[in-house]
Amino acid sequence: MPHVDRYMLSQLMVLFGFFALVLVAIFWINRAVILFDTLIGDGQTALVFLEFTALGLPRLIATVLPIATFAAAVYVTNRMTSESELVVLRATGASPWRLARPILTFGLCVALGMSILTHFLVPMAQSELKQREHEIARNVTARLLTEGTFLHPTPKVTFYTRLIDAEGVLRDVFLSDRRNQEQGVIYTAAEAYLVRNDDATTLIMVDGLAQRLNRDGMRLATAKFADFSFDISALVRIDTVREMSIANTVTPALLSDWDMISERSGKTRGDIAEEINARFAQPLFCMVAAMIGFSTLLIGGFSRFGVWREIVFAFGLLLALDGMRGTLVPPVRETASLWPLLYLPALIGAILSSLMLLHAAHPGWRARLHRRRSAA
Repeated sequence: MPHVDRYMLSQLMVLFGFFALVLVAIFWINRAVILFDTLIGDGQTALVFLEFTALGLPRLIATVLPIATFAAAVYVTNRMTSESELVVLRATGASPWRLARPILTFGLCVALGMSILTHFLVPMAQSELKQREHEIARNVTARLLTEGTFLHPTPKVTFYTRLIDAEGVLRDVFLSDRRNQEQGVIYTAAEAYLVRNDDATTLIMVDGLAQRLNRDGMRLATAKFADFSFDISALVRIDTVREMSIANTVTPALLSDWDMISERSGKTRGDIAEEINARFAQPLFCMVAAMIGFSTLLIGGFSRFGVWREIVFAFGLLLALDGMRGTLVPPVRETASLWPLLYLPALIGAILSSLMLLHAAHPGWRARLHRRRSAA
């Protein structure tokens, strides 16, 4: 039987890698299109785009792992059933509990990988991603130094420069500021310079014209200027970054003083309890996904019409358990002592899988019970 375990485990790992790769590629392409349009539109390079997509991969992988685990267990079980391999194994005396051992081993392997992701890789990647987003948001120069393109650093603000020479001088500058609803201002200048002073950025325009339109009376006022300085720091929204974010902190750092963590992050003890225990519950859900996929198809038996009903039932059961996880989050965040509720979906899934394996091990219990009742 160890040879059978290795055979089933190898099949599960191969199919798991295939489904995980396909799902990650699908979700990554969907996210990369939006991210590419946002970053490149803001004047960022392709290297920044690749960096952002790489930092987003750990969270994406953690999202698709339960689905890939379930799909691999279902596919392997369905194939072994259709090719009568499970029938042969059952005929040699292997019980459903014995056949479930490689499935459980497979679930443990995936759970171990999920634990590394949820406790370390995802928080570290998200922390670095937030830091890079903050740096790019502060980099006004990178947003504005794109020649020949109308840029919109913020809503109702438009910036354009025809040319940027080798010395960094902006030629033929156009700046439209429509943030004030009562009046709009348009600045045009023959040339301009960007000057950085700590966190402030100033646009110095030379030899230009300012046009101010008062919308109440629809009156236009113009003024020529030899030089004019305009603080553009407010044009780019800079998100304030908290000193600490529990979602971007590795689990060992969250297991210390909750009062200190709550004070630094602005989160309640319930938020901290939910974050920590959710990271432990997610790997357990991967094990449950594998066991549900196997046990549900095992009770279906062999059929020339396939086991599509069992597959649909298993998928619906997995969705119900996953939906239950979402409903248990608000109570835990309100009351930290309710953290055991987060393990309820995994516990229910384990109980259901055990009951289905018990039914597969004793398929005639209903008939025997009916005969006993009839005899009585």
